[in-house]
Amino acid sequence: MNAAIREITPAQALALQQQGARLIDVREPDEHALGLPEGAVPVPRAQLEAEPGAHQAAHDAPLLLICAGGRRSLLAAESLAAQGYTNLYSVVGGFGRWQAEHLPITSGEDPDFLQRYSRHLRLPQVGLAGQKKLEQARVTLIGAGGLGSPAAYYLAAAGVGFLRLVDDDRVDLSNLQRQILHADDRVGELKVESARRTLSALNPRVRIDAVAERLDAANVGRLIGDVDVVIDGADNFPTRYLLSDACVQLGKPMVYGAVHRFEGQVSVFDAGRRPGDAPCYRCLFPDPPSAEEAPNCSEAGVLGVLPGLIGLLQATETLKLLLGVGEPLTGRLLHVETLGMHFRETRLKPDPACPRCAPGRGTLPLADIAVACATGEGA
Repeated sequence: MNAAIREITPAQALALQQQGARLIDVREPDEHALGLPEGAVPVPRAQLEAEPGAHQAAHDAPLLLICAGGRRSLLAAESLAAQGYTNLYSVVGGFGRWQAEHLPITSGEDPDFLQRYSRHLRLPQVGLAGQKKLEQARVTLIGAGGLGSPAAYYLAAAGVGFLRLVDDDRVDLSNLQRQILHADDRVGELKVESARRTLSALNPRVRIDAVAERLDAANVGRLIGDVDVVIDGADNFPTRYLLSDACVQLGKPMVYGAVHRFEGQVSVFDAGRRPGDAPCYRCLFPDPPSAEEAPNCSEAGVLGVLPGLIGLLQATETLKLLLGVGEPLTGRLLHVETLGMHFRETRLKPDPACPRCAPGRGTLPLADIAVACATGEGA
């Protein structure tokens, strides 16, 4: 090692700092959000190496460097030594060891926020800015059952700031095989109230709007108009078609999920924001199927874990949309078959003749669509 560099423990660094030595934390800003050694100056490594004189003018004065684990601070010290600095120290074990030894730290953020979301804050694709974005995000989930339960649970855990749950049903004993937000002692309780209790216990930072209503043409605008993403956890086709049409009209991305026996599907329909480029639900299924073609879970049965799998995929797509990261399932339908554990993908294109989302088409009133769907056999 360069003679100008010495490796020291956090306790030794604190002692030198108390004697007047400068301590620079060379981690990145998102890491700084997790907390700093008390009195440390936050300067990312690249910035320090590019302009060391802006942060330590005297080349012979003691300069302490710390990072997360000790590697980056040592590399920064080597770079500064090459630029003529002669009295450098790198803290072994970094901020992790500093914390473990219960040395003083400071933070401008809420300690609960930092600890609760620490694994997100360490992801460059999320970080402090992304977590703050999630905290401000608003999501409506239609259905607090098999799909809505896992989706809501993980979105609450992830820190999505506002979740609106829409369901007029009550907890039944047969729900508990798959609907994880509910419990045996809540049989007979409104699902949205049961869900609110579970989610609030998991993360009290999240606002839960429990709406014990059935989605219809009269309330759909009120229930999805002020949110960023809509999750389709509906258990009937009239609701799903109405929801899709409303999302197109109001410009909301709809994260679709469906389950049947041992199979499920997930996609993102975003025709409202991307007309002519992204499909809507009607582009894939122009008309509701008959009851014989698509029986519900009570008639056909469903593997208990399958809604959990599909609901978590819906939650994942929702987080990607809110954060603006990755490639959402827009224009792609993901099929899941659990008996053979096969995943396959079908490419979807917008239908140029779609009565709902094709560019240039007139707007069909939602009330008309709701009536048309409700009189079909899909319910």
